[in-house]
Amino acid sequence: MTTKPLVRFLDRRTAPHLVTLILLAGIAALNMSIFLPSLNGMTVYFGTDYAVMQLAVSGYLAATAVLQIFVGPLADRFGRRPMVLGALAIFVLATLGAVMAPTVEVFLAFRLLQAAVVTTMVLSRAIVRDMVPDDQAASMIGYVTMGMALVPMIGPAIGGALDQAFGWHASFAFLALAGLGVLALAYHDLGETVAGSGMDFRAQMRTYPELLTSPRFWGYVACAAFGSGAFFALLGGASFVAGAVFGLSPFWTGIALGSPAIGYALGNGLSGRYSVRLGIDRMILIGTGVASAGMGLSMVLTLAGLSHPLLFFGFCTTLGLGNGLMLPNATAGSLSVRPHLAGTASGLGGAIMIGGGALLSAAAGTLLTKETGALPLQAIMFVTSLLAMAAIGLVMRRTARLGR
Repeated sequence: MTTKPLVRFLDRRTAPHLVTLILLAGIAALNMSIFLPSLNGMTVYFGTDYAVMQLAVSGYLAATAVLQIFVGPLADRFGRRPMVLGALAIFVLATLGAVMAPTVEVFLAFRLLQAAVVTTMVLSRAIVRDMVPDDQAASMIGYVTMGMALVPMIGPAIGGALDQAFGWHASFAFLALAGLGVLALAYHDLGETVAGSGMDFRAQMRTYPELLTSPRFWGYVACAAFGSGAFFALLGGASFVAGAVFGLSPFWTGIALGSPAIGYALGNGLSGRYSVRLGIDRMILIGTGVASAGMGLSMVLTLAGLSHPLLFFGFCTTLGLGNGLMLPNATAGSLSVRPHLAGTASGLGGAIMIGGGALLSAAAGTLLTKETGALPLQAIMFVTSLLAMAAIGLVMRRTARLGR
């Protein structure tokens, strides 16, 4: 028999309310997606190249990859509450700095500081595990991650509408107000759920060799890195493709950027329903196959001279669908390789995945020009999806040969 934790909204002496945890996860996702429709316009505003402006995506991803390694051990040692409140305060100040930035260099510096908000995403799930037993945690984490799934659908649309009405500054002003609201909510509702326990960073590093010498761990992590890397490349290049290649307004760019999230949400639902029946490896193979087929067909149509925003972003839905099928199962696979090191595997695997995504996002921003059109981005997404399929193929082959 399990018992539910005592919850009184805006009373930090009790467990935090589910709404608070959803918003903690959601503000981090919103920071990633809301300004994407503005990237092309911001390039013009700051008088720079798109490849430089795109560092607001790839540089941010690189910073979050590094932070993910440290957040868990620091929160175990110093507690969840001070880490969350400190991260939100840094985020609000950095966002205000970005709004007032006079040059692209100053803007990018504040953008990197905004990465502190990834702390709230990581710890929102850890707080759930602090609060309830394992049999209840999966359900609650599902609700928390709902915010991370829904925000990428609506965030770019909000940012596109704000940009079209008031300019790109409005999206960051909105972020600052949202961050301030979540900070106030967390201050009043989030008490401490754990402190002074867990594995410190040095102890965590001592477990790395056991994971890094496991071929199956590398197989699952490579699959996740390549598969999600295709999506991160899309984040880095989609604004340019929408604005410079297809001539879409910021508003319609925001609407178009929501297409992969629709596919991802559907893929997540199918994954939850069929993963137990089909097994995680088969679900990963299906997901990477869907993404590869969709991106391959998209590239073939462009080479044949059929280029239209509905075709390009329509096929991006298949990328989201494939990732929705692949990513939860690849994550579960990487955690299952060494169950006693699940926490370390989660942080290390996440850092490798997002770090790889940062490189692919930067590559997309560098290769795209008006002359090339969308083709370099389509090629990156197709090749990385194929590499993800190859990675899970090697895992399945090893499992069949060794029986584990």
